[in-house]
Amino acid sequence: MKVVNSLKSAKKRDKDCKIVRRKGRIYVINKTNPRYKARQG
Repeated sequence: MKVVNSLKSAKKRDKDCKIVRRKGRIYVINKTNPRYKARQG
């Protein structure tokens, strides 16, 4: 899991990436390829 300032580039890395809000933090999750996980905040 990467912690990044901007999730825009993290979302574009793979077509299955989704942005999710949990507990005030924004996450990029990817079910098919979990190595693309990222978080902001």
